[in-house]
This record gives sequence, C-alpha cells and structure tokens, in this order.
Amino acid sequence: MGFRGARRMARSQAKTVEQYLQELPEERRQIVATVRKMVLDNLPEGYVESMNWGMISYEIPLARYPKTYNDQPLSYVGLAAQKNYYTLYLMGVYTNSREENQLRAAFARAGKKLDMGKCCVRFKRLEDLELGALAKVIAATTPEEYIAYFEERRQR
Repeated sequence: MGFRGARRMARSQAKTVEQYLQELPEERRQIVATVRKMVLDNLPEGYVESMNWGMISYEIPLARYPKTYNDQPLSYVGLAAQKNYYTLYLMGVYTNSREENQLRAAFARAGKKLDMGKCCVRFKRLEDLELGALAKVIAATTPEEYIAYFEERRQR
C-alpha cells in the first residue's frame, strides 16, 4: 500500500528526514516537527521512519516484509508539508473503519473539523488537529496486524 496521492503533491527530493525538515521555513518546520514527535512517540515497535514518496514515511522495512505489490516498504503513516497545508497519511484508518469512526468522533467531540480523504488528514495549523486521537489511531495497529490485513486483502 503506497501513497497513491503522493504523485499529485509537491514532493521533496530530500534523502533524510533531517534534510526534509531543513528544507522547510522555520514555522512550517516547527509544525512538522511537532506532528513528527507525536507519531514517533506513539508508533508501535517494528515500523521505521524514512523518506519515501517525497515525504516522511513510517513503514515496515522490506527486510521484514518484502512481499509488497510495488516492491516498496509497506507504508503505515506519512507526513508531508504541502504547498498550502500539511498532510498526515493514516493507512491504518484506511484499513480499519472502526479507527476511522473513532477519529471522526474525537474530532467532533473537540469541536474540530476533520478534513480527511480516504486516509489523509489535511490541516493548516496544529490547532486544527486532535493530537490525542491521532496518537491513539497511530498506536492502534502493530506491524504484525498490518501485515495480516495486507495479506488478507492480497488473497481476495
């Protein structure tokens, strides 16, 4: 599962997360760094942070799971600074309607508008996010569970 929408966005050529962050103006760097910290603090063990798809990517390395349809690591979360907004790609939400419903409910309880596509949460400011709910969604799926879901979908 890759980031299909990644083809339509401004993509960074940075090879490392540090290079990616340094490309950003200070204010945008601070926002991405804050969301990145939330992801890293809640990411289940077994996912790795890298640069892929022109953004910061949290994925299952090919060394652990090489049987992907596109010969790319199995993507779980992505974080990108677009031209006019930011995007947090949540493949776990895309694969789990219960997680999506919980995320939508948490944003509604907080009185925040959730700008979400199939798996991408778009935001312009940190205040637009419900970080606790996002953290919970990110923490919810282990690599083993995600691989099992992927395997199940491949067999259909």
